[in-house]
Amino acid sequence: MTDTTQVPEATEAARTGTEYSDEKEAGLSKKRRLTILVTTIGFILLAALFLFMVTRPPVEDARPTTIGLSFNSFFRWLGDLNPILQIAVVLVVFFAVVGLILLLIEFAPRKGRGYFWLRLATCFLLPLLAFMMLRPYQNAVIYVVGIAVILGALLFWADYRAREGAGHLYQLILFAAPASILLLVGLVYPAVATFIQSFFDKSGEQFVGMENYIWVFTNPQGFWSVINSIIWVLVAPTFATVIGLAYAVFIDRARGEKALKILIFMPFAISFVGAGIIWGFMYDFRQGDQIGLLNAIVTAFGLPPVPWLTIQPLINTLLLLAVFIWSQTGLAMVILSAAVKAVPTEQIEAAALDGASAWQRFRNVTVPGIRSSIVVVFTTIAIGALKIYDIVAVMTGGRNDTTVLAFEMVNQQQRFQSYGHSAALAVVLFLFVVPLIVFNVVQIRKQREIR
Repeated sequence: MTDTTQVPEATEAARTGTEYSDEKEAGLSKKRRLTILVTTIGFILLAALFLFMVTRPPVEDARPTTIGLSFNSFFRWLGDLNPILQIAVVLVVFFAVVGLILLLIEFAPRKGRGYFWLRLATCFLLPLLAFMMLRPYQNAVIYVVGIAVILGALLFWADYRAREGAGHLYQLILFAAPASILLLVGLVYPAVATFIQSFFDKSGEQFVGMENYIWVFTNPQGFWSVINSIIWVLVAPTFATVIGLAYAVFIDRARGEKALKILIFMPFAISFVGAGIIWGFMYDFRQGDQIGLLNAIVTAFGLPPVPWLTIQPLINTLLLLAVFIWSQTGLAMVILSAAVKAVPTEQIEAAALDGASAWQRFRNVTVPGIRSSIVVVFTTIAIGALKIYDIVAVMTGGRNDTTVLAFEMVNQQQRFQSYGHSAALAVVLFLFVVPLIVFNVVQIRKQREIR
């Protein structure tokens, strides 16, 4: 009788526990949805206030409203100091800010009424101080205070309702805030500003729509910068990766492996400016005595010297590509050599026992085993090829249709003061780089799933 009565009681207790767990999970889900809704509305208000603040018409003779200190005034004061004092002040300020952040991270998340008020105060004061020090706003105090109040309220609200407990989200955000601010100011904001600038004229005042992008693909300078960049991104990583892989395979079996690898890797340690100057002497063209190696060979056979870097079309671009491939092959060799050595010898021996030739073992065993490394090398060199500037600037200055996107972007801004064209070229360059980055990430994820 005792056993028969205990079983229903245990079943009822389990059912009650399950129902309580379901109710608790439903309550957490409802709480999470409410938090997300409030946070979303808050960020919409923040964006609206910020847009109103930066787009409002300027007020003449309006005095800046500050807290007595701004980053602008701080750096002006810092610039008037002795260089030795500048270093000391920067170090003191840096360690003071880091110390304050670490102090808040350590103490503010603790439980207690005092720590509660400390979190509440910092949630509101830190955004206010940051905005006020960022720049001296004119007649914008109400916007700054509104942004600080909403931002502080959102932070405190989300932190108070965090599943891990009050103080967890506060600690996380405060720890990540410096890096996030630097990314926003140094990367996100310039990217957005450049994209917007690409739709305005060279002065940045008149909206011209897609005219700058039409210029990129129709004007000779813009057109050749696009064509040459495509050639660079297709040819350079292909040859550098193939040659680097060949070096990695054959040098691993050669005597003096370390010495040979050092010699092949050395060009990678040379800057692109240095490489451009070195190869500039290789391609040098002049009447009379030749100092360029290629023309010295040509004239030794009784032929006239050749102006290598002016041969069109595309020959001069391919000669510039040779410099880049020469400098990047060492990087490809080092990475691929390590990957080749990591291929299990058991697989290669098994393929040899099955009668596979050396080429078949390489193609069917080694290459699939180092596929992820090949992808990383290829995309890394391709991104470097898209961003190339130094070699073109040093060796040809973009003349004779050798210009590329990165060089022409700087050229349009610095030489012609055409900020609209420069911004459009930057956006096109960004669009070329994004697929490579996405492809690299996808391949790495696939490789992780296989492992």
